[in-house]
Amino acid sequence: MFEYRKATTEDLERIWDKDIAENAGDPRYPEWKTQFINANKRKKIITFVVVTDGDPVGQATLVLLKDVIDSEIKGILCNDRDTAYISTVRIEKQFEAQGHISKLFKLMEKTAADIGIKYLTIGCEAKMTRNLAIYLHFGYTEYLTSITDDGDLILFFRKALTI
Repeated sequence: MFEYRKATTEDLERIWDKDIAENAGDPRYPEWKTQFINANKRKKIITFVVVTDGDPVGQATLVLLKDVIDSEIKGILCNDRDTAYISTVRIEKQFEAQGHISKLFKLMEKTAADIGIKYLTIGCEAKMTRNLAIYLHFGYTEYLTSITDDGDLILFFRKALTI
């Protein structure tokens, strides 16, 4: 049985503890964990999770305030009023292609609309064609811009919420 909901602090702790274990020795991860959990607590971001057997196995984050975004285009992605940015979309490999991300997006979009967000934006590495196809299928079809980050071309799209 799967549950789709806003992440609790315990969910966030578990997610980040997994990331820290997978990236052992990288001192940035514990710092990022603290920043990420604090941003959720301060309602600058809202993380949503897919949970099974009490364990978060998927996530996506809605960035509500542009000061959270570390990019020269943050004002395009999020404007602190009616546009928010979707970040950190992930699902564990064994749960891919089962509709979990679709359900998570529907929950995120409804939550965003309920708090007055009119547009959502998302970015995707151009080489990640499967993810790009999924986002386009979900309605993120208005091309905004692109940037190159660490040698990777990132494409950004927007969707008007009609919920």
